[in-house]
Amino acid sequence: MNQPILEAKEIYKSFLRLNNQKLEIIKGVSFGLEAGKITMIVGSSGAGKSTLLHILSGLDYPDSGSVIIKGTNLFQLNDEKLSKFRNQNIGFVFQFHHLLPEFDALENVAIPMMINGKSLAQAKRESENLLELVGLRDRAHHKPSELSGGEQQRVAVARALANNPSLIFADEPTGNLDSLSSSKIHELFQNLNKKLNLTFLIVTHNPELVKISDNLYEMKDGLLTQKK
Repeated sequence: MNQPILEAKEIYKSFLRLNNQKLEIIKGVSFGLEAGKITMIVGSSGAGKSTLLHILSGLDYPDSGSVIIKGTNLFQLNDEKLSKFRNQNIGFVFQFHHLLPEFDALENVAIPMMINGKSLAQAKRESENLLELVGLRDRAHHKPSELSGGEQQRVAVARALANNPSLIFADEPTGNLDSLSSSKIHELFQNLNKKLNLTFLIVTHNPELVKISDNLYEMKDGLLTQKK
């Protein structure tokens, strides 16, 4: 592997149960993410996959350990700098698209760009290009309620690309979709990976999605094991 785009070292994470017992979810995970590849993590429900993804992306803090992305140690940044770093370097796609219902597709994609300092006109221009990239330019002025589940998820993918990130984190991105919509998302990820040289880290239960992975890991008993 070349120099990884992301390096995690000795990640530990536990939660307190109601009876004050400590439940260890992640037990010393070290991991390197290969740039320009589609990497997936599988594992049973409750294995800690999503928790690990949230830590690797800086959405959650570990009890101990470090995550370095493109040379920056996430947990040495204060909240404001971490938020800015995420906004400029990382795109997120979740199982539930989390689109803002009162805004149309174009506006949903444009908002992260405007938060990042772009003008409304520039953000709209770039959003149109991104919607075209995900095959939805003709749906730009439809609100989420007027789009199918698969279309909403593709808008969410376009929004994840808003600030030209080098890394996309996806948590069960097809978990809420039928098989046809799922396969379109798989195709889209492959195209974006090839066209933009994007690095993907995806948590999934979907055996069809696993087929497009370059690297595959399994999360089990708090540990991460490479499968391919």
